[in-house]
Amino acid sequence: MADFTREQVEAKVTAGEKLERADLRGLELQGAKLAGATMRRVDFEGANLEGANLWKANLKNASLKEAYLAGADLREANLESADFEGANLTKANLAGANLGRANLEGADLTGANLRGAKLPKAVLDSANLGGADLSGADFSRCDLVEAYRHLSNWADK
Repeated sequence: MADFTREQVEAKVTAGEKLERADLRGLELQGAKLAGATMRRVDFEGANLEGANLWKANLKNASLKEAYLAGADLREANLESADFEGANLTKANLAGANLGRANLEGADLTGANLRGAKLPKAVLDSANLGGADLSGADFSRCDLVEAYRHLSNWADK
């Protein structure tokens, strides 16, 4: 059971409170307004964050395993060392996000916006990047083993 309800989470973020190390597993947060929130090490495993506004949020070391983030706004978010294993990030906006050392193994990034995202040392093993915008993204020292690219112009990105 999650530590907080959706209403409590949004109220704490609005008040500028930190939600570090909170257990929010399986919580229904679709469309939640969490821009600028500090949620380091939060456990969002299996949570529904579809269309949530996480612009400039700090989710460093958060667990988002199997989370549903389709259409979420994660622009310029700090997602360093976050665990997105098996997460659904279809059409998510990750422009300018810091995904350094993030685990995106098996994540679905179909149609995601990764323009200018920083992914040094990220693990994208078996991730689906089909139709994703990778313009200006930094994939230095990434693990792209068996990543499903489906991009005819991968080398140009």
